[in-house]
Amino acid sequence: MVLEEWGKSGVRSVQVISPAFSADCLETLEELAIENRENFLHAGGQEYHYIPALNLDEAHIDLLEALSAPLVKGWAGTLDGWA
Repeated sequence: MVLEEWGKSGVRSVQVISPAFSADCLETLEELAIENRENFLHAGGQEYHYIPALNLDEAHIDLLEALSAPLVKGWAGTLDGWA
């Protein structure tokens, strides 16, 4: 694992982000924020920082709403009879 190799080779500090996720889920937090931290520190690293996903920022929800609202309004006429 790269983080273990870095810890053993003297890398003191890392910051980890997962750009593939727009929201943190329990699995993401368990693997990235907890397990990887333990692996890096156990291998000799000094500082491990997990950068949370955008779901912690209200601006993220505002952006999703602004992007999706016009599209949802366009679907109103196409969903008749689907209920």
